[in-house]
Amino acid sequence: MEKPAEESVEKRTDEAVKGEAALKPQFLTTKEKFHAFVDSEWQGSKGEKASENDRVEETNETPETKKLKLDADEQNKGGNPDRKRLRGQNKSRPHTKPTAYDEKRLCLSVLQANRECPFGDKCRFHHNVAEYFATKPADIGESCYLYDIFGKCAYGLTCRFAKAHTTPDFKTMENAELIKTNEGRNAVKNSLSKDLQNSLRKRSVAFKKSEEYLKTLSNYKDKRDQQGNGKKSYKYESHSFLINPPDKQPPVKTIGPLTDVDLIKLRPFEKKQVDFKDKLYLAPLTTCGNLPFRRVCKRFGADITCGEMAMCTNLLQGQQSEWALLKRHESEDVFGVQVEGCFPDTMTRCAELINNNTDVDFVDINSGCPIDLVYKKGGGCGLMTRTRKFEQIIKGMNYVLDVPLTVKIRTGVQEKCNIAHKLIPEMKKWDVSMITLHGRSREQRYTKLADWDYITTCSKLASPVPLFGNGDILSYEDAMKARETGVSGMMIARGALIKPWIFTEIKESRHWDISSSERLDILRDFRNFGLEHWGSDTRGVEKTRTFMLEWLSFMCRYIPVGLLERVPQKINERPPYYMGRNYLESLMASQHVGDWVRISEMLLGPVPKNFNFLPKHKANAYK
Repeated sequence: MEKPAEESVEKRTDEAVKGEAALKPQFLTTKEKFHAFVDSEWQGSKGEKASENDRVEETNETPETKKLKLDADEQNKGGNPDRKRLRGQNKSRPHTKPTAYDEKRLCLSVLQANRECPFGDKCRFHHNVAEYFATKPADIGESCYLYDIFGKCAYGLTCRFAKAHTTPDFKTMENAELIKTNEGRNAVKNSLSKDLQNSLRKRSVAFKKSEEYLKTLSNYKDKRDQQGNGKKSYKYESHSFLINPPDKQPPVKTIGPLTDVDLIKLRPFEKKQVDFKDKLYLAPLTTCGNLPFRRVCKRFGADITCGEMAMCTNLLQGQQSEWALLKRHESEDVFGVQVEGCFPDTMTRCAELINNNTDVDFVDINSGCPIDLVYKKGGGCGLMTRTRKFEQIIKGMNYVLDVPLTVKIRTGVQEKCNIAHKLIPEMKKWDVSMITLHGRSREQRYTKLADWDYITTCSKLASPVPLFGNGDILSYEDAMKARETGVSGMMIARGALIKPWIFTEIKESRHWDISSSERLDILRDFRNFGLEHWGSDTRGVEKTRTFMLEWLSFMCRYIPVGLLERVPQKINERPPYYMGRNYLESLMASQHVGDWVRISEMLLGPVPKNFNFLPKHKANAYK
């Protein structure tokens, strides 16, 4: 029965399969053998295999044969043959509220120094700590990372590592020496204060510099709200041009001390300067580019980091979830935030808000986002075709910012119609501090190879403004070829998700044959950083797990250097089915979400009963 499978492996070794990475023949296998091995070994390691003595008496009923794990392509084959193959994002992903994993939580009154509960008998939460501990899920490990680092755990009795810092009579312990060492330390900056959030919700924040700039636009009108609430609303009526822009104001004759006019705007040479030359830039990655992941990449040598794309309208409304994308860890020495928007008024006000309330080294405009939600309303890639609006946005943001303004673009919107080369000379006139060019169009998304020849042409046009190239960098050899194009630096996106140690490889000019245990240690670091960032209670643990699984959906594409027939691995080559040099390496090579969950269970304990997960860029799910 196994002959056809063996023949397919032999055939694959004789000639390279198009689109597949070339592996050494001794490691290649078939899908059936791969999953059978991974499943059997996992059951053995968990002690789930029945021994000879423990076998149940044979009955006439034959057990149900185990279903093979199917890829997305095969799952679709079973349905309507005319139906298109599912591609891209899973837009209808299940959203489980983090609180759903707790059956019954401990009342806040118990956690806050035994104060009286205002709800009394009507309260739905536990007040008896012993009773709570009896129903609470088992602890994940013996030591608590937060307690070991900071001397106390803010999550106290609800921590999933509570035994490490809880006395027999359910009191939370503290390490006075460590607390004193960390006194006054603020590891994470740019949090949204309650006062600012309330002011934004009430629309009582003053945007003085933004108003100065916006009044210079011919299509800007100050209108009273027709609803009778007395608040101002601002509207752009057409794609007009700038009249008397602020950077070309008539000189004011002064004698003696400086006037207010002189102090309105920092001159370009007075702005904070950032040296972008020859730096490795970790791309702002939506979902996966969170603060714990950026900390992992900083350890491996990333020079510049940037927060995930934030919607300017959500920031102006004071949404806590959007402001969380601006948070900066103390290890991020050169850090920027990326904003998305399509109107000069909202983008200018958002820039002023960021300038006055956060600590950042630069602000980036996302004019390369390809997703429909952003593009159809004129943002992301849509800005590249709306040059009047784009100019107004850049000049307005430059006017209110004390830090450099950078822009990320694609080659264009249509696949064979590049427009970046026309836009870059204009951007130089608009005083952009740095441009990042992704070598693909919006239509391409992430298919086909990035056009580095075109990036070379654009880097010459951009000079002396630094231009960073982005696309398909997965090894130091790719980085060396990119440097030859004359770009000022490199932005690395998927390459960092597949192997975050790529920054070390580039700086040390080597291929790192990293072991599976070292890769598990990287995931362990992410786990620790995640517990510090999202919390060590059940809610924080499951949030950390979700983001770890999103990352593993990319990390599983990595093929160890020692297994490759031809080094290095290319980003557009998919890995064939192969057996690793040990069980953990094989498990990490699995493309199935159930196996990623197993990896997460090694670090974060068993998943809750009602846990389900559908990755953002895959079509196989865990339930």
